[in-house]
Amino acid sequence: MRLVKPAWVKHEDPINKRRVPIFSVHVHPDGSRVATGGLDTKVRIWATKPILKKEVEETATNKILCTLGMHSGPVLVTRWSHSGKWLASGSDDTVIMIWDLDPNGGGRVFGSDEVNIEGWKALKRLPGHESDVTDLAWAPEDRYLASVGLDSLVIIWSGYNLDPLIKLDGHHGFVKGVTWDPVGQFLATQSDDKSVKVWRTTDWGLEATITKPFEDSPGSTFFRRLSWSPDGAHITASNAMNNNGYVFVAAVIERTQWKSDINLVGHENTIEVASYNPHIFLRNANAAATTSNICSVVALGADDQSVSVWQTKHARPLVVAREVFDRPIMDLAWSWDGLTLYACSSDGTVAVFDFEESELEGIVPHSIQDEYLKKFGFSEQNAEIRAEQLRQKEAFEKAQQAPPPPQAPQPLTNGALEAYVPGQQQVTITKDGRRRIKPSLIGHLSSSGSTIHAASAPTIPTSSSIATASASIPTSSMKIPPLSNASPNTSLADAFVTAPILPFTHTVDADGDLDMSVPIDAWGPKGESATKVNLKARTLGGDRKREPAGPVRELRAAAGDENAIIVGARVLDVPGVKSSLSCRVEGSDKDADTVEIKNGESVEKPAEINYYRKSETCWLDYLPNAALQVVATMAFVAVALEDGAINFYTNTGRRAMATVILDSPCSHLEASKHFLLAISATGMVHSWNVRTASALFPPVSILPLLSANTSIDSVQLRANGSHLILLSSGIAVSYESSLMSWTRVSEPRWADGSDSWTGRQRGPSSGRGVLANMEVALTEIRGEDGDTSAIRRPQWWNTALTLGHLESRLAAAQLLDSPTEYKQALLLYAKRLADEGFRTKAEELVKELCGPLYYKPGREDKWQPTVLSMNKRDLLKDVLGIFARSKTLAKLGQDYQEVLKKANEKDDY
Repeated sequence: MRLVKPAWVKHEDPINKRRVPIFSVHVHPDGSRVATGGLDTKVRIWATKPILKKEVEETATNKILCTLGMHSGPVLVTRWSHSGKWLASGSDDTVIMIWDLDPNGGGRVFGSDEVNIEGWKALKRLPGHESDVTDLAWAPEDRYLASVGLDSLVIIWSGYNLDPLIKLDGHHGFVKGVTWDPVGQFLATQSDDKSVKVWRTTDWGLEATITKPFEDSPGSTFFRRLSWSPDGAHITASNAMNNNGYVFVAAVIERTQWKSDINLVGHENTIEVASYNPHIFLRNANAAATTSNICSVVALGADDQSVSVWQTKHARPLVVAREVFDRPIMDLAWSWDGLTLYACSSDGTVAVFDFEESELEGIVPHSIQDEYLKKFGFSEQNAEIRAEQLRQKEAFEKAQQAPPPPQAPQPLTNGALEAYVPGQQQVTITKDGRRRIKPSLIGHLSSSGSTIHAASAPTIPTSSSIATASASIPTSSMKIPPLSNASPNTSLADAFVTAPILPFTHTVDADGDLDMSVPIDAWGPKGESATKVNLKARTLGGDRKREPAGPVRELRAAAGDENAIIVGARVLDVPGVKSSLSCRVEGSDKDADTVEIKNGESVEKPAEINYYRKSETCWLDYLPNAALQVVATMAFVAVALEDGAINFYTNTGRRAMATVILDSPCSHLEASKHFLLAISATGMVHSWNVRTASALFPPVSILPLLSANTSIDSVQLRANGSHLILLSSGIAVSYESSLMSWTRVSEPRWADGSDSWTGRQRGPSSGRGVLANMEVALTEIRGEDGDTSAIRRPQWWNTALTLGHLESRLAAAQLLDSPTEYKQALLLYAKRLADEGFRTKAEELVKELCGPLYYKPGREDKWQPTVLSMNKRDLLKDVLGIFARSKTLAKLGQDYQEVLKKANEKDDY
């Protein structure tokens, strides 16, 4: 995968020239253009070649093709029609605009120095909403256009003449997302009333209302953009919650039953948008496209400023992109070939994730997808609205029998006249008895009309030139392909002709780029490949079958214990040498990957490490010494040897980094993601980032924290590299590299008096965070000896310990990268301050979250606006809400709510 973030794709404030948020991004079906909408009230159309090809970016001058400025408010959504002929945009000004290409247009943008290379004009203005238009979606074959807005309405527009057909008013809150069933049978919408509603297209009645996944979802998200899978089987809805509102998920809703039993978990803040790849994928690329063999790829964008890409056959995401954006993700859009994902953010930037076909394995051509969708057997011929549209089409067909208007001369293209082809049309009879008119190439109208060259074959055009409208428009060596399947006559009368969906073809374009599609004849009648060629590469040990490990026996004590005793150092427990070791690979699909080590009982038989995927041997290696411990993640495998060395392997068997030698054999070994933690027998703690082959901090001894009665109970390593060591005394510690000191994360006395101690709770650990699990573990370590409830305590004991405990939890949540528990502790802390009326502590907390309101020359501003990827002022809103409802801190909360409101009004975002 290649990540591209073009700095020149932006919307700017016309006064101060700063970036402004981009609310929507959508790529044209032929992949040549991408449209964005932003806070500057503009729709901008960009060429994609300079984005995707570095050599074109360096030479191209015409990177922005057109700027459209008919809206009077921020543009919240842009959507190309499936035919690529029209572009729809929705805005804060309550209006939907339909844009059409006019080759005779172009020229300078009014009131600006910008020059439009392409001349897009407003074809029709669609008023009807009474508030912001938040999302748009074109139905299959562009039969309808659906729009939703903050007026709680869903409006269906005719795809033939763009007239309003019906208003659906079933929602009771802001509607912020809409998507069509690829079969055409249903429409789904998502609203702030915490529901997803599914509507039938036959009579526009309500099919189902889904509320359970959204009962605890916040109403503060900008959008709730949902998406329907290309196989028609599922809807993935954004802004869902689990665990009473503490886990942010995307809900996967099943077709027909309309239940959500599957969630996509992992984002650390609300999910704004879901977007399915337009292709279906095969679990087994050599089998047929049956229901059991089909999966999908879906992308999620969230307020935690990250984008994740999931393939539904895996339990974990394929890609998680963090630190790409500085603010929440607003929109996602896949290219028609399914290999490029576009994302935009409120920080005013656009990022492009360009995949290789091998990374999204099993991609299926759209032709096979179309055949698969026929299994639903849906027909619309009985719908009342469809009948009305058929009458309109019949009237149009009669009008077509009249003599065509006089032909105007064709516009010049590249300085030469193109040959004129007389207009023809092909009439076909569909299975349900309806006639379908397919125009081939209609003569050009007058220059005032829109004139677009049609593709002569159902393939994606490679390159062409835009008609030169005026000699004053600068030219470029970069060629922009014409819009595919677009009729030369784009008046509203032509809109009655059903717009075909752009087909996916496999050719080699003018730039030499190979097509990524799968040929249709690759699947035989039984799903077998037409050509059976064994192209499987060899691996070391890959041709050997997996052997059973047998019973585990302890061969001997680890050599090194005696040596440590001789030099007088304290010795931590070191595992003995066993006949075999094994571990599951963290993060592998259903724990299918396993690492097994067989230690030799003699020098003649060396230790052997094997990496298995189910029963298949992926690779093997021989170790210089017996192995004591082994850990593995999807990033690396680490083996601690008897002589104190640690070997690192990638998951293909290569050496990930140099062999590390400890001062003594390893006592504890833990791995997570790209990080490894090791504690030697002499108490030296080491931590590495294996991906960068670097240490997180210099080796540090834990022996000062231990005593004759205190030992290490367990060691935990987090995905961000932070660690947690639980001692038998009931204390949890972690080494903080920025402080160059050990820090106490938790201690026994919090359990004695804090009302917020969670260690007494029972239940499954999967739903708890790292701090809650730590407190449960510490409670179990102390056991009954830690019960001090009968001891008489001072008056303020519980209050003091509760506040101290929550303050420690806030620091620990930051250290261990647990945003959910940080927010939970913050709100509990605010509630306790409000209940006790501690104004000074409350005011200090407010100032810490609010930060500086005004610029002061000479002041060194060290305040950070976010904590754990959460905006501090957003957290402050929740805290002030708690204070405002209390008796003693009501005025403080209300005063700062007003201050925060004014500060946000002055913020130029």
